Amino acid sequence: MLYAFLRRQSLIERRERLAGQDLPAGALWYDLFEPTVEERALVEAALGIALPTRDEMREIEPSSRLYVEGDAIYLTATILNRADDPNPSADPITFVLARQTLVTLRHVDPRPVASYAARIARQPGACAGAEDALVGLLEAFVDRFADILEKVSLDLDHTSRAIFDTGSGRPGGERDLQAVLKTLARNDDLASTARESLLSVSRVVSFLGAVIDGWPKKEAKDLKARLKTISRDIVSLAEHAGFETNKVNFLLNATLGMINIEQNRIIKLFSVAAVVFLPPTLVASIYGMNFRHMPELDWPYGYPMAICVMILSAVVPYLFFKAKGWF
Repeated sequence: MLYAFLRRQSLIERRERLAGQDLPAGALWYDLFEPTVEERALVEAALGIALPTRDEMREIEPSSRLYVEGDAIYLTATILNRADDPNPSADPITFVLARQTLVTLRHVDPRPVASYAARIARQPGACAGAEDALVGLLEAFVDRFADILEKVSLDLDHTSRAIFDTGSGRPGGERDLQAVLKTLARNDDLASTARESLLSVSRVVSFLGAVIDGWPKKEAKDLKARLKTISRDIVSLAEHAGFETNKVNFLLNATLGMINIEQNRIIKLFSVAAVVFLPPTLVASIYGMNFRHMPELDWPYGYPMAICVMILSAVVPYLFFKAKGWF
């Protein structure tokens, strides 16, 4: 799909190109989402650029992600996607700034793209040109990362209370701890992926700032100020993401410790039960031997006596363990 954002007087109109139609001319932003070969060719011909392939977008070396080719600036960043789904992912998105036009090439649909498109439709003054659109998109992504990290922080606080809450006294706590492990794994995935995305966006911001330094435009001053703000936000969020990752590791170790304690408690119950039933078993084994001459066999009260001895030999260890607090 190809969406063109066109300025119409004081409004910004979002228009979807249908199959067979010409490319809308004069757009300040072309958004290519899973584009067809025809859509790629139209944009390349109109702007005189060569869009990277999907495999090229996945390359990790900075020289393949951040470069200037002719009059076009190519910026590729790894963006956290589907943060609200059970399996979040990190996917590349390419930004191309060419001939006062922004081109976004993506094969995923992260929320900030739609939210920024809706924002400039409501507030056209927030986007004066392609450069503003690019910086605005970067700001939207950073804001989204901040929201995700805030959610991770709240979720970890709730998980911490669930781990260390000893007032419930509910049996079968190991099932709850298994759920806690899954929650910690997902939050660690979110925090680490958000940190990776912040690093990738930080590289884009630094490269773009270096390119803007050479621009003679008056607008460059405002753009540089916004990029510096984004850089400060990224540094702060990266530190916060590192803190949340450390917290996940602590809670993971605490959860594993709780699981070990629960397992030891169960093993202790079996051990105490084995010790309690060992003396009665010994008495029953003695009187279960098939020897001809056993004095107790002729006693009238031999059987009740053996029963009483077995009960007493079980009760005494139980009371001892109970008094020691081992049971």
